[in-house]
Amino acid sequence: MGLIDKILWPLVLLGILIIVHELGHYWAARFFDVKVEVFSFGFGPRLFGFRKGETDFRFSAILFGGYVKMYGEQPGEDSADPRSFLGKPRWQRLIIAFAGPAINIVLAVAVMATLFTIRYPKEVAEAGPAVVGHVDPDSAAARAGLQAGDRIVQVADQANPTWDDIMLKAAVGGKGELTVGVERDGRRLAFQVQPGVSEKTGEPLIGWSPPIRVNRVMPGLDAERQGLREGDVITSINGAALRSYQHLVDSIRNSKGQPVEVAFLRNGARQTVRLQPALIDTGRQKVYMVGVDLSAQIVMTQLGVGEAIAESVKHNVKNALLIYQVLKGIVERRISPRSLEGPIGIADIASEAAKRGALEFFATLSMVSLNLAVFNLLPIPVLDGGTILMLLVEMVMRRDLSLRVREAVVGLGFTFLLCLVGFILYSDISKRIAG
Repeated sequence: MGLIDKILWPLVLLGILIIVHELGHYWAARFFDVKVEVFSFGFGPRLFGFRKGETDFRFSAILFGGYVKMYGEQPGEDSADPRSFLGKPRWQRLIIAFAGPAINIVLAVAVMATLFTIRYPKEVAEAGPAVVGHVDPDSAAARAGLQAGDRIVQVADQANPTWDDIMLKAAVGGKGELTVGVERDGRRLAFQVQPGVSEKTGEPLIGWSPPIRVNRVMPGLDAERQGLREGDVITSINGAALRSYQHLVDSIRNSKGQPVEVAFLRNGARQTVRLQPALIDTGRQKVYMVGVDLSAQIVMTQLGVGEAIAESVKHNVKNALLIYQVLKGIVERRISPRSLEGPIGIADIASEAAKRGALEFFATLSMVSLNLAVFNLLPIPVLDGGTILMLLVEMVMRRDLSLRVREAVVGLGFTFLLCLVGFILYSDISKRIAG
């Protein structure tokens, strides 16, 4: 992907989300007859635009974010005019403030629901709890005493977890100790795992991975001839521990036709087999293959509109709760703030998604839209969540906060936000220098 694509696709993604967010505020303000003076994509000096009615629609010099400037919205401005923001009832102002994040949530749900009607990855559930496929030497899992073949029956407060559940618990637990219960040789054992921390990303490191299981043996190739079967767990190739399906694919394709030694487990017994790769024409290219399909046990299907919407809502609720759990972990200092992705990280994610195709790009757009909504709902002055919080306080007090208090809160919030943005940008840059 060229430099232009790496700049273009992030701008397209962020541009869509920013415009949609500000349209939420704009439409709500117009619905309640608030005069909107400026609708800006970006901050700083005006570059170009057009005027429609009483609103100046503009592009500004700093294309990072955007804003809607409503008449009479700042402390000290005219609140007597019935068309000013501060001249409206508090419940109307609250709806206007909430409309931006709300439309980002609606966009996230709508996009993901649309994608589910086209392609829905349905996981084929395995019987029983998750099984440890590999433990890295000298990792947190190894130091705790976990071994390959352990069946994980408990992680934190969750019984019989899937590997998705395990990865989620590990992520939100951060640097905190993780309680893991396993079954080994008919015995129930409990371990306390103290995760390490990635110096580059600040993410917790445990050093375990799920089994790399054979889902299908292709007829006519060496894997079938040498007796590999569905359900065999591949543990290593050419003596190197296997940690991912892609690792096996790359090792075979880079073999240049030379035999590869594959170790696997069958019913708990370790076996080794020597496989001869064959050069196969896939229709797009010729690649070396041994004839095993280790892809994740997922089938692609399509959902009806109603089911797609319900599944999308469930998916976004789960992700929103995860975001808040991560933020809580950062506040409690269990999770490193370096795990947050800033604009540079989002740009990398957007460009990579665009490279993989339209469906991946729109799935990323849905994810970032939800993140934008959650971030804007944080109770930080200057953000929508801060505005909502102050309005709720005033509604409980049944009077306005003083101008002095409002200005102090806004100033504090603006300073905090600048520091936060500065830290995220620094973290973004340092992670890429370290990587």
